[in-house]
Amino acid sequence: MKIITLTLTQICLIFNIMGQSNSQPASTNVRRAEYPRITEDSRAVFRIEAPNVDQLQLDLGRRYDMVKDSDGVWEVTTDSLGEGFHYYSLIINGLAVADPASETFYGMGRMASGIEVPFDGDDYYSLKDVPHGEIRIRRYFSQVTNSWRSFYLYTPPCYDKEISTNYPVLYLLHGGGEDQRGWAMQGKTDLILDNLIAGGQAVPMVVIMVDGNIPSTGFGLSALEAFENELIQSIIPFVESNYRVKSDADSRALAGLSMGGLQTLHAGLRNTNMFSYLGVFSSGWWTNQPAISEPQYDFMRNNTETINNNLKQFWIAMGGQEDIAWENCQVMMKEFDRMNIQYTYSEYPGGHTWPVWRNNLYNFTRLLFK
Repeated sequence: MKIITLTLTQICLIFNIMGQSNSQPASTNVRRAEYPRITEDSRAVFRIEAPNVDQLQLDLGRRYDMVKDSDGVWEVTTDSLGEGFHYYSLIINGLAVADPASETFYGMGRMASGIEVPFDGDDYYSLKDVPHGEIRIRRYFSQVTNSWRSFYLYTPPCYDKEISTNYPVLYLLHGGGEDQRGWAMQGKTDLILDNLIAGGQAVPMVVIMVDGNIPSTGFGLSALEAFENELIQSIIPFVESNYRVKSDADSRALAGLSMGGLQTLHAGLRNTNMFSYLGVFSSGWWTNQPAISEPQYDFMRNNTETINNNLKQFWIAMGGQEDIAWENCQVMMKEFDRMNIQYTYSEYPGGHTWPVWRNNLYNFTRLLFK
């Protein structure tokens, strides 16, 4: 009997090949790209042909060193990944670039690749045989910023058929390093709403996905006030002049994630005569910046009764203790408790990530306009 001796590298290669036989290309790959692939145990296999590169790494929350074979093909298999959407980059000789085999998304202040990891509970944003609404893009001139700007909007499936109907509207805000494309692309807002509306779990609504990046110096009280002015003086009047949306407070909601959550806290709580529903995802006033938080708390102390009477939902959600905003949020809610501000708190594990915010949107929109 002949004994075959294998090196550790060869053994790893065999196991990789075996694992890849039960894998499939990620749904976020560009057309006809076979890699990256997702295995049955939610690992991702990356393969890049780059014979002239000296060092190649994968940055996917943690960095993985890729290994080059004799044909100049680099490969690595990740640990098991969490559910849903993840940003990633390739690090070529120290430079972060997007993977040409993947769709790219604006996040982290630049274009980055994204990979979608399926899981058993992802049916609420799956593409199904139900009536579908539309994602639209609208440009407008802002008198506040004196510039051309744009927003994305979702119209429900019935919008173009029931032309005598006006709809409630959710103004939805992205996080820092992202823009109005975030909720439309990474967030899968249209599929979440399509499925909820088809199942009778959400009221048909228009969703305005706002660009929260307002020209300002840094992120302080002046930046929050600038956004409030843009929202109240520019965006809402434009939307209500050009789309069939209701204009009463009971038919308006405002929600946002991270930076957008801070904008919601500021603009929403100061204008509860305009919004009956507020959603704050993965956010909270910074404990180390009282110059921002104290004016907010002072306003709330002086208007507690008005805030509680006007809001039908003040919904706060976090991605568990691994969420980078968790501690700030806990401190903020203790302040709310001392002021007797009424709110609802929810957690969905996953940290400061899009899988959490998709789930937040799914749960929040089911509460609106009822």
